[in-house]
Amino acid sequence: MTHTAAERSAGQPSDPRASAEPTPRASAEPTPPARVELEFRPAGLRVRVPPGVTLFDAASWNGIAIDSTCGGHGTCKKCKIRIADGTVPVSPLDARAFSPDELRSGWRLACRALAGTDAKIEVPPLVTRPKAATVGVGRQVILRPAAQKRYLELAEPSLADQQTDIERVLAALDDLELRVDLAVLRSLGARLRSADFRVTAVIVDDVLIDVQAGDTTDRLFGIAFDLGTTTVVATLLDLRTGTPLAVESMLNKQQPFGADVISRISAVMLKPAALDEMSRLAHETLAELAGEVCARAGASPADIAEVAVAGNATMTHLALGIDPEPLGVAPFIMAARQLPEVLAADLGVPAHPRARAFPFPAFGAYVGGDITAGLLASGMNRDARTRLFIDVGTNCEIVLGNRDWLLATAAPAGPAFEGAAIRCGMRAAPGAIESVSANPSQHGAHQLSSGPYGQGGPRMPGNSDGQGNSDGQGNSDGQGNSDGQGNSDGRGNSDGRGNSDGLSLRVIGDCEPTGLCGSGLVDAVATLLAAGLLDRSGRLVSDDVAAQVAPALAPRLAMLGHERVFVLHWLGEPGDVAASIYLTQRDIRELQFAKAAIATGWRVLLAEAALAESDVQQVLLAGSFGSYLSPASAIAIGLVPSLPAVRIVSAGNVAGEGAKMALLSVRERAAALALLEEVRYVELSDRADFNDAFVEQLQFPG
Repeated sequence: MTHTAAERSAGQPSDPRASAEPTPRASAEPTPPARVELEFRPAGLRVRVPPGVTLFDAASWNGIAIDSTCGGHGTCKKCKIRIADGTVPVSPLDARAFSPDELRSGWRLACRALAGTDAKIEVPPLVTRPKAATVGVGRQVILRPAAQKRYLELAEPSLADQQTDIERVLAALDDLELRVDLAVLRSLGARLRSADFRVTAVIVDDVLIDVQAGDTTDRLFGIAFDLGTTTVVATLLDLRTGTPLAVESMLNKQQPFGADVISRISAVMLKPAALDEMSRLAHETLAELAGEVCARAGASPADIAEVAVAGNATMTHLALGIDPEPLGVAPFIMAARQLPEVLAADLGVPAHPRARAFPFPAFGAYVGGDITAGLLASGMNRDARTRLFIDVGTNCEIVLGNRDWLLATAAPAGPAFEGAAIRCGMRAAPGAIESVSANPSQHGAHQLSSGPYGQGGPRMPGNSDGQGNSDGQGNSDGQGNSDGQGNSDGRGNSDGRGNSDGLSLRVIGDCEPTGLCGSGLVDAVATLLAAGLLDRSGRLVSDDVAAQVAPALAPRLAMLGHERVFVLHWLGEPGDVAASIYLTQRDIRELQFAKAAIATGWRVLLAEAALAESDVQQVLLAGSFGSYLSPASAIAIGLVPSLPAVRIVSAGNVAGEGAKMALLSVRERAAALALLEEVRYVELSDRADFNDAFVEQLQFPG
């Protein structure tokens, strides 16, 4: 009778005599190693982890960032790695994510690859500087920052004048009622005497945070942070003049925990230690950006007296180490709408040791401080016009109103706009297709909707014809192509932007396309709708219909396995769909779900206010995604009300603008706090009519 190695190791020897004599250890079934050694390339980092740990977790624990939008739960299929040396079994999900050739080359999904033996792993570089809006719509403010410096020349004490050191300083600041930090007293005596009583008082709000030797009034800075779920933007300001000195942005380092706030809240619920880790990563992100803007402007972090932070409730909670779990379960309660006094050090920002921080107050768990800052910058509470504010993202915040009333809500749009859950999706980074348009004269009788830049959708850089070209004819040679023949590679592509069939692409970085970002996704769907290749239900039409309505574009419709796709850019061998960049039927469905959630949100607010779409006088598209979204495409898919395109305005990074305003003016800061009482929040999750309204909005406009 034959026994397996597992049976023998369980005490069932194949030969009775084997139990009578000790068997040498080397001939027994090897026991699993206590630790597995992994080398991550190109970083060259070697780590030892317990067997059975996923490579995604092993990388995250040791500071190696692997792309992921689902937080390692196996739904986004973005965490691609290659096993350069070693053996990792193919998981069922790997088989669906990679081609047979890729699997043989060692490609795996890190969240499904288990560390079993020593291995060397190649990690594709993660884009840490996605394209982001760093400025936005704002207003002029009266310069009166909370932080200030006063140069003082004080009389030295004597037997006739035995006033204490702090009383002497405060007497020279008698127009202010100040509190004093204990740390100031610890060094005050020595500093006054070493500086011959010529010093500079540093004040933030009503607190004396420092007394510096000599006259340092020419150095007073603040940093305004837009703490986004995906991207964080920092702007260094000269608080004496209000001048922006430097701005930088980068990917939020919490990214391995998921692309949206729900993923990050879930991470804490599943593993409480994740709170400390995400707090540390937020601090690292803010600290790195602070260091960069200071270096660029030649400013010392020690001269930063205050920072302002505009972030959603989850990001603010995580950055401050506050448990976010109550935000993720009904009834969705924040720890506080308005936070107590916070130091910049509490956020990990390198600044003056006693520099203050102003986190913007939030309206609710899903309408946070970034929206408060955006409303402050856009001045919605000051404008007589009825305006609609939409911050498009994974959690879409929507505000409707004017100076007399304001309504707010939040819609769960999901990560499609970030390029997640999209087969060829990616963030807005070099190689991402960010704009798609088609020349209606080349693809058939269907005409594209007129946009704000003329027929053909969004205008391409350096062009005036709305076709992505500089000659007014859709081309760089005046003949329709870059090579005079329609292609330069034999696959219907020229330089990644213009094609002989009339399809034009704009690629971030002006390079070979590698994927599709959110704005490109919206444009692509709008283009297919206009060309007649996509019906109102969101279904790609049959080959016969495509040949009739858009014969030039019809060859781009293909089957990939059992799924219908539209090829945006051919790569690899001619006709190789799998190697190309394409839009799938499921991708279109993901966009439908996202746009339906947002459209339902603003329609609910309109119903609450008893208004029609036509009553909206302006739509503000906020945030990085809103900055690059084509108004014409947004109207075409029903993401925003059907209004003249000139009424749809890209507001840019209004959260960052609001943060700057709060640093530069105590009056504007007070206005931000007052907004808490001016805005009425409308909860969507408990509305009986929400699901029916959502289903109704899944279709595209007719």
